Amino acid sequence: MPSHVSKILSQLYDKMFAHFGPQGWWPAETPFEVILGAILTQNTNWGNVEKAITNLKKSGVLNPQALAKIPEAKLALLIRPAGYFNVKAKRVKNFLHFLASEYEGSVEKLCAEEKGVLREKLLGVKGIGPETADSILLYAAKKPVFVIDQYTYRVLTRHFLIEEEADYEGMQDFMMRHLKEEVSHFNEYHAQFVMVGKHFCRKSPRCDECPLKGVNW
Repeated sequence: MPSHVSKILSQLYDKMFAHFGPQGWWPAETPFEVILGAILTQNTNWGNVEKAITNLKKSGVLNPQALAKIPEAKLALLIRPAGYFNVKAKRVKNFLHFLASEYEGSVEKLCAEEKGVLREKLLGVKGIGPETADSILLYAAKKPVFVIDQYTYRVLTRHFLIEEEADYEGMQDFMMRHLKEEVSHFNEYHAQFVMVGKHFCRKSPRCDECPLKGVNW
């Protein structure tokens, strides 16, 4: 039988889904576009990332081979809307070097790698942390891993499901122990956390209007 925690997590999901509807994440045409988006969305909002991705598409360089060839300075200009563009250009180049050296430049080969091995390798790429690595694993490679972000942390702590001192790995382990290990569910659940975090569970929370009001221990 499901645990009490599993039941609460199920209630949270059902209420978010009923309020926001299916999110259809990740908004991208190819796994490579997902990967770029995961790198570029660090410290910015998705609207800015979309502008950067559009620039890459218009320039005809939204593929690993073309991006590997263009100078870093040119790449930085193209992704300027995403913010921290010089830093992010280096991170994209770091990933492209990794892709070429480990997977012969093939995103398909990368996505076919075993989950644990791929995660460890991704975390070894300078500029890719746990949230970015897990976003690549879940949304590009379709691996069953739960992505943790600031919204997840807020919802879980404010509903007293985890301690405020919980770290990334601890929160991820918590979610994956209490949810069915399924890519589509992890995908949609994380997207729902983002929606409730953006609209209600903000730094200054709007608890009275939140669809999760009343769900507690």
